[in-house]
Amino acid sequence: MGQRTPLYAMHVAAGAKMVDFGGWDMPIHYGSQLEEHHQVRKDVGICDVSHMTVIDLHGPQSQDYLRYLLANDVARLNQRGKALYSAMLNEEGGVLDDLIVYRDGQQEDGYRLVVNCATRAKDLAWMQQQVSGFDCQLIERPELAILAIQGPNALQKVSAVVGLVRAEIIRQLKPFVGAWSDAWFIARTGYTGEQGLEIILPNADAQDVWQQLIASGVKPVGLGARDTLRLEAGMNLYGSDMDESVTPLESNMAMTVSFDDGREFIGRSRLEAQMQAGLERELVGLVLLERGVLRAHYPIFSGDQQVGEITSGAFSPTLEQGIALARIATGAENLTVEIRNKRLAVQRVKVPFVRNGKQVYKPV
Repeated sequence: MGQRTPLYAMHVAAGAKMVDFGGWDMPIHYGSQLEEHHQVRKDVGICDVSHMTVIDLHGPQSQDYLRYLLANDVARLNQRGKALYSAMLNEEGGVLDDLIVYRDGQQEDGYRLVVNCATRAKDLAWMQQQVSGFDCQLIERPELAILAIQGPNALQKVSAVVGLVRAEIIRQLKPFVGAWSDAWFIARTGYTGEQGLEIILPNADAQDVWQQLIASGVKPVGLGARDTLRLEAGMNLYGSDMDESVTPLESNMAMTVSFDDGREFIGRSRLEAQMQAGLERELVGLVLLERGVLRAHYPIFSGDQQVGEITSGAFSPTLEQGIALARIATGAENLTVEIRNKRLAVQRVKVPFVRNGKQVYKPV
């Protein structure tokens, strides 16, 4: 038996198929992964992501610490509640984890980080190791749950059940910004490429909010649909599209690295050397030019030479075609994928594949 979120019993009661995910018993679907995917693209769905780890950071040198720890620069967070996506690197520039960090709206020198569940122990150990010498404190928050409500009708549906004060907070929120309401933190963030919210709230409140949203017509969504949604949105999955063996520059994450004003951060020298030498491999989007499904680890060829492999792949329910992220030799052209000993043509495209329910990818 794995760890369980506060909503475990509700998932089981709803008929969810439960699987192990990073040591947690989580719902993969509630009957139809395909229907759940379309539910988010066309209306609104709710996903329990309470397995993610919330870490609060306080102290007068919190900003200095995070500017050293992360490849992106938290000095960009110029308003309370604003969010920043970043990689946390090792000294060789490899990606230890990707995460979101928010400027705290309650304490002037505070921040909130949300990291992946499968990397929790590694992340916490690394962060504690690096905090030595900085006047700040890391506080894990296991008493908090996270609900992701995503889809074109997400803001409307949530506003209808959370009361007038919180509805007004939601109305005023801009994308990639959050706000506190008592013990709740409500953010305009997500992992689906749709409009939506992620709400961090006490475990004791999570069941009631879940029940109210389900009663209002919001459908539960498992991790299976969440994965196809994030892939359509061109968003990386840690452990598949990046890990400690690759840098953010090799993972289509260059925009999350800030070299501004000479700031020293862990892994910087390796990234600078890599840029000077030139990248040997890159993470790209691919679409299959005939019907089929692209899967992780399928080899990618240019002519007779293998130039890489798929890191994440699926049949896109929205586009009704095979899509993938793949790490390939930089600049490789005329690409094919090998599926069951047969080579099929794929087209390199600029991700995302889908945004707000519409095809947006363009050939490179």
